[in-house]
Amino acid sequence: MYYISQYIQLQAGTVLFNGNPFFQSEHSEFKGFAKELYQKLELQYPKFYKMDNLCKLAFLASEIILQGNQESDVALLFSNQEASLGSDLQHQAHIQDPEQYYPSPAVFVYTLPNISIGEVSIRHQFKSESMFLLADAYPSTYLLPYTQYLLASGKAKKVLCGWFRMQDDNYEACCYLVEKEGPIAHETQTIE
Repeated sequence: MYYISQYIQLQAGTVLFNGNPFFQSEHSEFKGFAKELYQKLELQYPKFYKMDNLCKLAFLASEIILQGNQESDVALLFSNQEASLGSDLQHQAHIQDPEQYYPSPAVFVYTLPNISIGEVSIRHQFKSESMFLLADAYPSTYLLPYTQYLLASGKAKKVLCGWFRMQDDNYEACCYLVEKEGPIAHETQTIE
């Protein structure tokens, strides 16, 4: 049996950590919320300002849930419904604009959802398994056995699972950390 040791929810300017209020922003729109939360966490990671919004969302949620983590063998299993559609649309708009035909490489590089996994892995020096799934809803029936496999096989000592939605200013992040000990059983009913 494996357990959820910590979980986090970010949405509309609010952060709940293990079900308790962690942060409330004056801003519900993502740009102001992300900047305020980044400053509250007192992070020193200049690449943050180059990230697209999906990556910032995954990065901030991961930073909170991984506070104090000393383990480098953490697998990342992220998912969402729209991939990196926000950045894709921004990139396409630049291409179609004759005055900005050459879009910034900073926009193009974030047209893949797995960049968020890369940024979290680089920040924490993770070298374990990682995957970004696209699904209509959180794929608990797939991620539950895969998480258990990663832990049972020794491919990871912990698994960070997350659902990240970012479309314009509609954003949501739900993450949880699975390991051998914790207060909540890692079961389908609990995840959903």
